[in-house]
Amino acid sequence: MATADLLVEIGTEELPPRALLGLSNAFADALSAQLAEQGLSFAEIEPFAAPRRLALLVRQLATRQPNQESVRRGPAVKAAFDTEGRPTQALLGFARSCGVEIEALAREETPKGAWFVYRQYVPGRPTAELIPALVETALAELPIPKRMRWGDGDASFVRPVHWVCLMLGPEPIPGQVLGIAAEPKTYGHRFHHPEPISLNEAAEYPERLRREGSVEPSFAKRRAWIREQVEALAVGERLRARIDPELLDEVTALVEWPQAILCRFDERFLELPPEVLIATMQHHQRYFPLEDPQGCLQARFIAIANLQSRNPDQIRQGNERVIRPRFADAAFFWAQDLKQPLASFAPCLESAVFQDRLGTQAERCRRLARLGRRLAPAVGVDPALAERSALLSKCDLVSAMVYEFPELQGIMGRYYAERSGEDPCVSAAIEEHYRPRFAGDALPKGPCGLALALADRLDTLVGIFGIGLRPTGTKDPYGLRRAAIAVLRILIETPLDLDLWALIDGAAEGFPPGLLAEDTRTAVLEYLLERLRGLYAERGVAADTVDAVLAVGATNPWDLDRRVLAVTQFRRLPAADALSQANKRIRNILAKADPQDSDKAEPDLDLFVETAEQRLAERVQSLKSQIAPLVAARDYVAVLETLAELHEDVDAFFDEVLVMAESLELRRNRLRLLKGLADLFLEVADISRLQ
Repeated sequence: MATADLLVEIGTEELPPRALLGLSNAFADALSAQLAEQGLSFAEIEPFAAPRRLALLVRQLATRQPNQESVRRGPAVKAAFDTEGRPTQALLGFARSCGVEIEALAREETPKGAWFVYRQYVPGRPTAELIPALVETALAELPIPKRMRWGDGDASFVRPVHWVCLMLGPEPIPGQVLGIAAEPKTYGHRFHHPEPISLNEAAEYPERLRREGSVEPSFAKRRAWIREQVEALAVGERLRARIDPELLDEVTALVEWPQAILCRFDERFLELPPEVLIATMQHHQRYFPLEDPQGCLQARFIAIANLQSRNPDQIRQGNERVIRPRFADAAFFWAQDLKQPLASFAPCLESAVFQDRLGTQAERCRRLARLGRRLAPAVGVDPALAERSALLSKCDLVSAMVYEFPELQGIMGRYYAERSGEDPCVSAAIEEHYRPRFAGDALPKGPCGLALALADRLDTLVGIFGIGLRPTGTKDPYGLRRAAIAVLRILIETPLDLDLWALIDGAAEGFPPGLLAEDTRTAVLEYLLERLRGLYAERGVAADTVDAVLAVGATNPWDLDRRVLAVTQFRRLPAADALSQANKRIRNILAKADPQDSDKAEPDLDLFVETAEQRLAERVQSLKSQIAPLVAARDYVAVLETLAELHEDVDAFFDEVLVMAESLELRRNRLRLLKGLADLFLEVADISRLQ
């Protein structure tokens, strides 16, 4: 089949930088799905994304749909004619709907009888005829929260569209997309090459844009180019650049023809906390800060211009001039905030609302203080320090610096606490309690930080769940998923030997009576355990391993983690599969038996008559005392390795012994033996759930 490269380019006003890469990937996925739905094969799709364009180059696309056979089934043959052999209305109606005479219908034999069918061969359409509509559909499916309209038409998109280019090989594709007529041309850089660039072939699009239009259309290549320029400039100064991946993506989405420029600022600003300067440069100006090999911030930064200037000094001076007043403002905020100790900001929290029904930040701090004191012994810290950390934890939210730079919450609180002479554990906790901020982030290290981080997340989970604002679908405005995972990671990785029920109860007791819904505690626990499943799934742990552990009802994440590790190792043993199947069999037998027959009473060794059951009973009795200290020490790996020794005895029991004997006394004794055996495994997990 003939193939050709397809070019689709949508030229727009400047696209939102933080959404650009996502839009580009979604566009590629959506068009790929549309082509597949139409039976159009292709080799690959190469996406292009720049501030003023979304484009796709579809390699080796079939130039025509394959011919297709359309088969419609009509009435059964036995129902198609009446007793006199005349066509029924069902057959006549079917032929009429197909637009043919009855003679044109075929018969198809099936195991259920013969049926009338109509076969029609549908010739494939040329790809060029389909593309405008497919592109329209793909664009309509993009994840755009709010679309814009422009001009007099009804078309809408994330930004107004100025040109559309559609080409299949060397041929332009006629048609309209979003109300714009497609033409075989693109446009280069707004300043370097604002004139149109006529294309002769779809495949030449990226190279022509680079060579003539001063536009690097590939997002990945543009990002790599920016990184290379920034690192080269930094090395030239014997420094290193702080390249935040999110900032690099955002800058890549802002420029078409990046040019890195080394700039400087007044060294007196280095007296400010480095986080303030970095936040100003990265978040406000999209600059890359520079530091020495020891990690100390330097009075230099790298700006990325969107053109190749004949006078780069002028661009350098412009960027230096822009950053100066921002640093001056930050210095003013710093000086104002330091005029009073951190604790003096606390009264302002009385009017700072945390959540309408959950009260102010001041009320929240008092809840955190109460819960922090309760957690203090578990993390090994003075309860007074845990309480002090909580009471000061949100004070920086009402400082001038954090009001201007919200991303510095906690960081500025630590600086202000240190300047106020607070205990080092308290100062560190104010910053650390926000950790982990994202997946893979470091956990709090100090004991005050651990207690405060747990208290903060638990208060949020219990409070938000309690007033009915639980996350649904992808909506999670209070970050409850992140909070739940933080609780689990802190408890498991620190580790802390704490039970979730007790933690949730402790958090719930801090709220006024009647505020929380009755099922709050249960709902929060279930939510945490569900997040635990997701956490293990991300780590590659089998889902049935986690199910087997959770089935025993343990709610201590650190303890659960040790059980998961034990079951994971147990599954590698040769006896694991047989013992899992045996436990399934035991579960089924006990489920069908009269509960009184398998009560918790110990089996009577004197009643066993078969050698296999005597042997198993003796081994179970012996192992009970053997694994008891292992369970107490939570050495679950050793418990399961010890129980794996029962493999041959269990097999022999089921081969030689009839559990459901006619004798009630004998049957009960054997069921009690099986119940005792199953209970040994349940000290760790319900391995009958293993697949």
